[in-house]
Amino acid sequence: MASSAQLHRDNESGREHFHLDLATDVAQIKHVVEAVEACCFAGRAASSRARFRLCTVVAEAVANAMVYGNGNDPARRVRVEVELHDEHVVIGVTDEGAGFDPSAIPDPTDDEALESECGRGIFMIRQLADVVVFNEHGNTIWMTLPRC
Repeated sequence: MASSAQLHRDNESGREHFHLDLATDVAQIKHVVEAVEACCFAGRAASSRARFRLCTVVAEAVANAMVYGNGNDPARRVRVEVELHDEHVVIGVTDEGAGFDPSAIPDPTDDEALESECGRGIFMIRQLADVVVFNEHGNTIWMTLPRC
C-alpha cells in the first residue's frame, strides 16, 4: 500500500466533498489524518486547537473502524469522507463491519469502566467534535468540527 493517502474530489454533489477508500492497515492512519487535515485547512489560518481536535477525532474514528469495525482484516475497507463548509467540516468514517450500538458503550469515566479498554475513543470523539452522529447500522460515524 502507498505510504500516503490522497482524498479525491466528488464532483457530482456540487459541494466541496472528498473521499478516500483504503484497506484496513493501522499503519496508514497517520497518512489519512495528514490528508484530511490538509484538505480541511487548505488556505486557512486554523488554530492549533482546531487542528488538534480534527486530527484526534479522525485518528480515533479511523482506528476504531479498522480495529473494531473491520477486525483488522486487510481485505476490508474503510471510507473517509470530508464535506467542507465555510465555517465547519463534516467528516464521515465508514467500515465494513457488522456495526454496533453506540448507546451501549459505557462511559469510561464511570468508576465501573475506568479500567476498561473500550469506549475511550468514542468518548474523546464526543468531547472534541461539535456534533457526533452514527448511522442506524452503527458502522458510520459523522463528526462536525470547526474550520478555524
